[in-house]
Amino acid sequence: MTEAQHRSEPASCCSPPRPKTTSTSSNGAASTTPTTSAAPDSADKAALVAQLAATAASQLSMIGFSADEFRMGSVDPQAYPQDGEGPVRSVRVEAFAISPTTVTVAQFAQFVQATGHLTDAEQHGDALVFQGLLAPELRDAAPAPEASAPWWRQLRGAAWFAPEGPGSTAAGREDHPVTQVSQRDAQAYASWVGARLPSETEWEYAARGGLDQQPYPWGSERDPQGQRRMNIFPGEFPEGVAGEVGTRAAESFAPNGYGLYNTTGNVWEWTASGFTRADGGASGSSRSGADPVMRGGSYMCHSSYCRRYRTSARTSASADTSLGHTGFRLAFTPARPG
Repeated sequence: MTEAQHRSEPASCCSPPRPKTTSTSSNGAASTTPTTSAAPDSADKAALVAQLAATAASQLSMIGFSADEFRMGSVDPQAYPQDGEGPVRSVRVEAFAISPTTVTVAQFAQFVQATGHLTDAEQHGDALVFQGLLAPELRDAAPAPEASAPWWRQLRGAAWFAPEGPGSTAAGREDHPVTQVSQRDAQAYASWVGARLPSETEWEYAARGGLDQQPYPWGSERDPQGQRRMNIFPGEFPEGVAGEVGTRAAESFAPNGYGLYNTTGNVWEWTASGFTRADGGASGSSRSGADPVMRGGSYMCHSSYCRRYRTSARTSASADTSLGHTGFRLAFTPARPG
């Protein structure tokens, strides 16, 4: 497929919404119901959650910013106008704080251990997984949710603690970004720690690291001096794998000028903002309002497929969608004196 075919709809190639299973009621009418699957043994899951949570840091780290203005968006040749990246505009951000990394598997495990939270993926019984991470038998048994994005598989049993479904585990990835969490799961975690998700504007301000109109958090070159600076797809997407595919530790690679790690590559990140196109319209959603924006690109991004691994790039998915390449980081509004 050509890049033009991949990039026509941001929600199609990068982040398809979690599809519902259509069944037929007794009166012959079609109805939409979530898929289900057998839940893991509760004792086994509790033991795994405790194991994962035990490695979490004791304190939450945040980086604070004073109110400021910056130039948001891009009209660079690499940008996708249909995604609403442009026009470039001067935007003000009020004082806020943001976490230097995405929330990790260990941190999310602490939340689940304390609250018993059941994620959307667990409630639906399935989640979306990149086919390149699946054994042939799982790949063949799992349907592709959209014909235009056959590299995605709707896999029964995939969840945050088993990101690639049955037989996989988050053990050994405690310091990686948690994935297979919906925006609703991310918001629940944020509320639990007394924080929130960043707005899209806050996210881009922090992601740029103080640089003006540069496509990457470190400047204009993707691989300066031939050195990889982010976790994106190695090879020709989706079949020509030429290296390790999947998430890396949340503190991999050098941080940007503000101290944030992996604001491009590794995982897409949920924000609190709704997606709007360049023409002002909202992304497709059956719910009120627009689907939430995701920023930053992921380990599945590559120039042979799309270039959404830049500081201005954006996509969206429905708030209940769980994806194997999507996580989140936290934001916080400081109290005003008096």
